[in-house]
Amino acid sequence: MNDAFHPDPTIALAQDLIRRASVTPEDAGCQPLLAERLAAMDFTITPLRFGAVDNLWAVRGSSGPLFCFAGHTDVVPTGDATAWSQPPFAANIVDDVLIGRGSADMKGSIAAMVTAIERFVQTTPEPPFRMAFLITSDEEGVAVDGTVKVIEWLNARDEKIDWCLVGEPSSRERLGDEYKIGRRGSITGNLVVHGKQGHVAYPHLADNPVHRAAPFLAELTAIEWDQGNAHFPPSTLQIANIQAGTGANNVIPGALHVQFNLRFNTESSVEKIQARVEALLEKHQLRHTLNWSVSGQPFLTKQGAFVQAVEAAVAQVTGVKPLPSTAGGTSDGRFIAPTGAEVVELGPLNATIHQIDERVPVAHLIDLSRIYEALLNQLAATL
Repeated sequence: MNDAFHPDPTIALAQDLIRRASVTPEDAGCQPLLAERLAAMDFTITPLRFGAVDNLWAVRGSSGPLFCFAGHTDVVPTGDATAWSQPPFAANIVDDVLIGRGSADMKGSIAAMVTAIERFVQTTPEPPFRMAFLITSDEEGVAVDGTVKVIEWLNARDEKIDWCLVGEPSSRERLGDEYKIGRRGSITGNLVVHGKQGHVAYPHLADNPVHRAAPFLAELTAIEWDQGNAHFPPSTLQIANIQAGTGANNVIPGALHVQFNLRFNTESSVEKIQARVEALLEKHQLRHTLNWSVSGQPFLTKQGAFVQAVEAAVAQVTGVKPLPSTAGGTSDGRFIAPTGAEVVELGPLNATIHQIDERVPVAHLIDLSRIYEALLNQLAATL
């Protein structure tokens, strides 16, 4: 491993974080490193451990609206490490590109956040707003003991975030060309259609749940849930898993297991989706068991001072006005937005996240830190 650090503070911190193999839900010492940097800027540090998950809440200031940087120190597994061109946790730089697991998702963003604030407090030691960091090691995993628990902890203390910048990789073609103003919700149905097992040669003595469920599934997948709106595409359903049978070709299965997921927008709701599926099951008179799991509600941050400040900061550094988007999967923004916070996601290119040789150009992280600093200056100027 090349232990040298890049001379730029943002890149050096990103390398230091990447070299800590924090595969979810492990933090591997990332948060203590961040806490040390933030404490040096007079942030009050509160480590929060829930279950096996490390979280960090750090806040600076005593009055004004609360601006929060949110992110995660955990990363997905590397996959076959021998398939990488560089060791995945070496944080090596090749041709001015930082290679490593978490470089884009999202240790590079966290490093840019820290160095942006370090510069900002030097020029504006007492800004007209408070600043905070909400960092978790449970974003890439089941996400039950991370940001959602920190938000519960904050709610119990009547601490409210006004503006939140989540450093998820949001850019598509070039840095800052796109930012997220919302995300679709996600709901999963785990359905068991009950039948009666039997011999395939004697179907009259059995009840095949696959045959019974087939018309239901055809109708379920053909539903138009909504037509979307100006900010979101139509809600969609996909069957993720389906399983029946014993593995023998002469046995009629006794049960059919179906898992399906809906990514839904603000035109639909959990209650409407559940009611529609239950009505369809009743229509087809299927004996069934259905359990639901909601991993996030849809949210949308509307145009306002915060979004305008984000756009102005990106344009100031890159010369391009970014486009708002709600595309993609879910993020921890889904836990923060329901509190009333205005949430925007802005980070580096997302083209290589979760891939072999995840990477980000060095220049992008340096400019991302400048964008975050410009955002802080924009917010200070509006108050």
